[in-house]
Amino acid sequence: MSKQPKLFEQKLFEQIQFGSLSLCNKIIIAPMCQYSATDQGEVTYWHEQQWANYALSGAGLCIIEATAVQAEGRISYADVGLWNDQQRDQIKTLLNKVKTLSPMPFAVQLAHAGRKASTDKPWLGKGQIAPNHEHGWQTVSASPVAFNSTDIAPHELSKTEINKIIQDFASAAVRAVDAGFSLIEIHAAHGYLLHQFMSPLSNQRTDEYGGCLENRIKLTLEVFKAIQDAVPQDYPVGVRISATDWMDHENGWNIESSIELSKALAQLGAAYIHVSSGGLHANQDIKIGANYQVPFAEKIKKQVNVPVIAVGLITEAEQAEQILQSGQADAIALARAILYDPRWAWHAAAKLGAQVAIAPQYLRCQPHGLRDLFKEF
Repeated sequence: MSKQPKLFEQKLFEQIQFGSLSLCNKIIIAPMCQYSATDQGEVTYWHEQQWANYALSGAGLCIIEATAVQAEGRISYADVGLWNDQQRDQIKTLLNKVKTLSPMPFAVQLAHAGRKASTDKPWLGKGQIAPNHEHGWQTVSASPVAFNSTDIAPHELSKTEINKIIQDFASAAVRAVDAGFSLIEIHAAHGYLLHQFMSPLSNQRTDEYGGCLENRIKLTLEVFKAIQDAVPQDYPVGVRISATDWMDHENGWNIESSIELSKALAQLGAAYIHVSSGGLHANQDIKIGANYQVPFAEKIKKQVNVPVIAVGLITEAEQAEQILQSGQADAIALARAILYDPRWAWHAAAKLGAQVAIAPQYLRCQPHGLRDLFKEF
């Protein structure tokens, strides 16, 4: 029989604090759109089985998919929303079920897609749906600049409309707390509305929301403050950003801009900075490979005093552990890897000689020779 590896506490399975929220390990399930909601933005049975699967994964936190704060803020007609109380109540019922399975906290990513809204489901083509077609509507953005040359240009938001969006982020945050989410993540990445305001490639405004960096990040900071004011004191609010547009460094959103934004968010009390990249421009030139976004997380981590989450083609346990051991990030977010292997955390614990907490019904499946791999929630 092979010798049982010595169990010890690796960094990946150490606890971490996101503001007032304590997590049992540093494995974060990143938001992944499922395009499986009703036309009214309500959760379905697909979400029930998916969230239950996440709850039993052994991860430290699950952040559910981008959840729209306005109907026209959905990426597609099949996105989840939190712009009304009926959506909140259905989510609350589902979360209450899921919480009977494990103590893992759930978070929600609040979002507005801006000019990248009104699209079809990815497996049906994903392209923009025109306003005069079923499931389509007029998109909005910082400026009337389309994402694709074939898209209908977005409507440029007025200051009154901007204020309404800020209010709707705050109202959705209140619903998120009432529904039972333990944390809110603001989606300011991947070319969606807040990112559209931040990048000079999509923001050509001449008012206080355009021009210099301070003006272009104004909306993101105002949304953060509005949510912070709307939720209970010390309730954790994190932010996901795109560190770069992967375009012309001088003219697009870049890592230097992201550092300044991250500093401002940390100063306001952000629970963490979740560092992704891209999504703003159709001609982006992303250098994809293992750890391809980790250097951005590392640069931001050196400049802020809040946790930084790394994400992007991190697929192996040893890879994730090395990122933490080298101090490049404080936590690891997984998306596709968790979809492919819902028990990724179990397998990572086995590889690293660590322990992972699981539901007692699964204790008997512990591999031979790894007697202490699993512990009960």
